[in-house]
Amino acid sequence: MQETGSISIHTENIFPIIKKFLYSDHEIFLRELVSNAVDATQKLKSLAQLGEYQGDLGELKVRVTVDKEARKITISDHGLGMTAEEIKKYINQIAFSGATEFVEQYKEKDANAKDQIIGQFGLGFYSAFMVAKEVEIWSKSYKDDTLTAHWTCDGSTEFTLEETEGEHAKAERGTDVVLHVAEDSDEFLEEGRLRGILAKYCRFLPIQIEFEGELINDTNPIWTKQPSELTDEDYKKFYQELYPMSADEPLFWIHLNVDYPFNLTGILYFPKVKDELQFQRNKIQLYSRQVFITDEVKDVVPEFLMLLHGVIDSPDIPLNVSRSFLQADAAVKKINTYITKKVADKLSSLFKQDRAGYEEKWSDIGLFVKYGMLSDDKFYDKAKDFVLLKNVDGKLFTLNEYTEHVQANQQDKNDNTVVLYTNDAEAQHSFVAAAQDRGYDVLNFDQVLDPHFVGLLEQKLEKTSFKRVDADTVSKLIEKDDATESVLSEDDTKKLEETFTSAISNPAMHVKVAALSPQDAPVVITQNEFMRRMKDMQRTGGGGGMQMFGAFPESYDVTVNANHPLVSKVLADGGDQLAKQAFDLALLSQGLLKGEALTAFVKRSTELL
Repeated sequence: MQETGSISIHTENIFPIIKKFLYSDHEIFLRELVSNAVDATQKLKSLAQLGEYQGDLGELKVRVTVDKEARKITISDHGLGMTAEEIKKYINQIAFSGATEFVEQYKEKDANAKDQIIGQFGLGFYSAFMVAKEVEIWSKSYKDDTLTAHWTCDGSTEFTLEETEGEHAKAERGTDVVLHVAEDSDEFLEEGRLRGILAKYCRFLPIQIEFEGELINDTNPIWTKQPSELTDEDYKKFYQELYPMSADEPLFWIHLNVDYPFNLTGILYFPKVKDELQFQRNKIQLYSRQVFITDEVKDVVPEFLMLLHGVIDSPDIPLNVSRSFLQADAAVKKINTYITKKVADKLSSLFKQDRAGYEEKWSDIGLFVKYGMLSDDKFYDKAKDFVLLKNVDGKLFTLNEYTEHVQANQQDKNDNTVVLYTNDAEAQHSFVAAAQDRGYDVLNFDQVLDPHFVGLLEQKLEKTSFKRVDADTVSKLIEKDDATESVLSEDDTKKLEETFTSAISNPAMHVKVAALSPQDAPVVITQNEFMRRMKDMQRTGGGGGMQMFGAFPESYDVTVNANHPLVSKVLADGGDQLAKQAFDLALLSQGLLKGEALTAFVKRSTELL
């Protein structure tokens, strides 16, 4: 007997709304229908394990076929099946409970309202109408003495439902969903297009998926196994499956497996992080019960962990009905915190168990660790024990080790530890050498995040300041009580300043005369630490919105060594030319004298000789 009726909603326009708003990407209709088929199959397996189904399970595959000429896509399973009454309940009623409210919210096209409602409706099946002008369901329940149920709907709210026998009846339990593809969806009749969708969303589903006679999925991916079952080669092979275009092997990995207070499995890989800070977003794939959901995981994974690669699978992450967007809630925050802790624990373990191996990897993971410390206070608290500082001689230290290393020699007159660093050891060679001649140690901070990292350490470490080696003359970098006396009178000092200011004739260069050691350079050009940091942070887009203030003006200090013999000669001769030569010599030693200025310097040197 055939039954006709209306789907239990109070509006005629639910289907256009599904098609236009609910699912942003039409291709996911296949994910939804295949997932439904897998669910029906798994439920039957569960009933059999509980002894509630005594029949032969047979071959539990989900089959997807396409008939281009007939314009049909069919998704078939050998699962629970449904009776006519169950179709009425699950397809016609439950799926649209409260749908009127849903439609009303959409009239304003309010995306936030959508996300609040999404998840309350079992609308996955109806994604079929994004690509189909008509959908049929042929289903036979696993229960004894049931007939084949046949449901048809043409995308309106009208449906037909009948129980059939004879040649049209299904011989075995299970469900066939038949899509009669609409004229505007021809792309989904192409085998290649469908194969691509299945590979994207269904490649790790727990029930075998067959497309046109070919199996397309791995039903038991390694994140579902115990680490004790796996070798390093298993992990590396899986990484290559996920990222076939990656030339590098992962450095190491973390196997996630927790079932309380939430369910979470997965594998996170540490790739080699390039210093250019070209963070590879969308590399972590999110699954729910082995169904691919998205690679937009910013709400589940902290920002700095977006550098990692791999897979996270959790049925407890709340999704909207289209599964395209995550919904932030307490469970997501707990998962976020858990993942951060697991990553920190892994790094700490590697450091403690194999310091030498950890140091070998530091050039590849250092940027990641620093980014995490800058981004997350809890991560900082753990990472402060395994972050490493590298000096210009290539030696690595923890924060505590380095403080002990320099404390005796690099304390200023106020008992503050002064940490010296360079961001370009070659360009700043003369300054590095001068510092080392004083017995000072110099760190290499030449990565793109280091301007921010230096600021962070200065906030966190007590009685510690950081100075770049070219931020001042070597005598002034670490101020001691034993100040050097000037051999010049006040009048001579003023005259010397005027001579150099006139010779240099550059408003960005601010001349000052200081009493340095006679062994120090006659002229030193520096830029104070604050100005350097502001400019460095501005270049890397940081500094709390400094871009709004525009570019910082160039400003340099030209320190003239009052106690150097060459400076005494400038004062005695009163010559701008010699002062200019001393200034250019300082530029030359810092690699700043080029082009025409260098040619002029050489010419003046010849004339002076």
